[in-house]
Amino acid sequence: MIHHSGHVEVICGSMFCGKTEELIRRVRRAVIARQTVQVFKPNIDVRYELDSVVTHTGQKIGAQPVRASDDIISQLNPDTTVVAIDEIQFLDSSVVGVIEQLANRGLRIIVAGLDLDFRAEPFGAMPALLAIAEEVTKLRAICVVCGEHACRSQRLVNGQPARYDDPIILVGAKESYEARCRQHHIVPGSPHGAD
Repeated sequence: MIHHSGHVEVICGSMFCGKTEELIRRVRRAVIARQTVQVFKPNIDVRYELDSVVTHTGQKIGAQPVRASDDIISQLNPDTTVVAIDEIQFLDSSVVGVIEQLANRGLRIIVAGLDLDFRAEPFGAMPALLAIAEEVTKLRAICVVCGEHACRSQRLVNGQPARYDDPIILVGAKESYEARCRQHHIVPGSPHGAD
């Protein structure tokens, strides 16, 4: 199926909110609709499998790892009508232009990623992607401290909250992160008072 107009769908939220599950659900529905789909992911995401997008609960779908956003263009098949990209926050800022180019060519673009880093600050190209998207879905997890809705990703180092000046990118899962609400998200050394 060829789309008559391209568009961008962004799925965002904290760790453990179901972003990848939602991306996989949309991809599977596109496949059922006999659309030609390609799935991409940053090659630094090696938590589960290099050539698959995998949820924390074990759902998976095949994916092509890319080093940089330009690799999406070079690896794109001519008959592809739907492009899905997981963990988009790990790609370079040029990904915004790549996505605009593909959507302008009539492709449906589905991306998923963290909107905030562990400091609770906008992550990578996500603010620009949220601005250009025709559709935004913001999911929330459950705070491990109080059970309320979680909108933050709490990074832990040896069981303690990571400091504000720790490196931004640390690919991990339950061994390094927890979902937390605003009240229980702690970042020692934050200029925003989240400690």
